[in-house]
Parts: sequence; structure tokens; C-alpha cells
Amino acid sequence: MRRGCASANPDKVAEIQELLHGIVELLPRPDSVGDIVEDADSLLGNARLKARAICSATGLPAVADDTGLEVDALGGAPGVYAARFAGEHATYADNRTKLLNALRGVVTASRTARFRTVALVAYPDGSERWAEGVCEGTIAEHERGERGFGYDAVFVPRDGDGRTFAEMSVADKHSLGHRGRAFRALADVLRAG
Repeated sequence: MRRGCASANPDKVAEIQELLHGIVELLPRPDSVGDIVEDADSLLGNARLKARAICSATGLPAVADDTGLEVDALGGAPGVYAARFAGEHATYADNRTKLLNALRGVVTASRTARFRTVALVAYPDGSERWAEGVCEGTIAEHERGERGFGYDAVFVPRDGDGRTFAEMSVADKHSLGHRGRAFRALADVLRAG
């Protein structure tokens, strides 16, 4: 099945393609689609905005996702604003720095957090299918590892062995991670019809 991909983030597209391999063939986001304003107040809302924009532009079903990082010591922030936590044009490093600074002095036991991803397929007829994936963990005191992107260098999954996502292989990250869980759940939904 061919699907348009709503993400303009090449790191995320590569992960999604790997997770849906053999189920869905992702087509690149059309150049004609400009920035999609993600102004919904929920992950589901933002995933829907992105998928609907690509679906409208291509006439094909479209895959989108949105991910948030919920840090308990920060009242659930940055949440849906994770990608722009340090500002509208923040880099991954800017966001990690702001997060680590906000948690300075917070003990490990209180640095609990979770990644939450909503993965959605929108269809031209207006219908949609979606699933959610959650990965519980903690925020490390310092960045560790060279792989991944976003907050991977500071997030330690609870079900792992103490490494951050950035210290793990891609396979390990997919196995434990929120995006892997969301897209595996979405794949199950799609297989079920």
C-alpha cells in the first residue's frame, strides 16, 4: 500500500519507513506542501493536521505522527511542544539544554518522564486510523550517546538497561521506544482492516 508521509523531518521519516517496512510504502512529502502549522493542543490533533494536509495535496492516504515528551517534575512539559521547547526555531541541542537546565538539582527518582507518540493514517474519504505508543523512563543528568535525534541523548527508557536512546542501536530503540510501539500498534490496526 502506498501512503504519503507527512513528516518533513528526515530522521523521523527514516524511522517510520523502517517500522512500517513491508506493510506500507511511504512516498516522500510533496515539495508543493509548505510548512504545516501544528497548532492543535494534542498529539492526535497535530498528527491529524499533518496527515490531512498531505492527503488533500496528494489524494492518497497519508501517514503522520506527533510525539511529545512529558516530564513529571515539569508538570508534563514540554508535552506537545517538545520540538519547540526552547523556542520556535530551536535545535535539538537547544531543547535538550533547556530541559537539563530546568531539571538541574532534581534527584533521579523525581526525573520520571515518558515519550508519547500518536501515529495516524488519514484517508481521502475522511476516515482515519490511529494508535498510540508510550515509553516510560527518566531524564539523565547529562547527555550520553551519539545516535538518534531530539531528546534521545537524555532519555533513559525504564524497560532498558540504563542506556539512553542515543546509546542504543536503532533496533534496540525501535524495540523499546514510543514511536516503535505506536507504529507497531498502527500496523496491527491496518492489518486488521
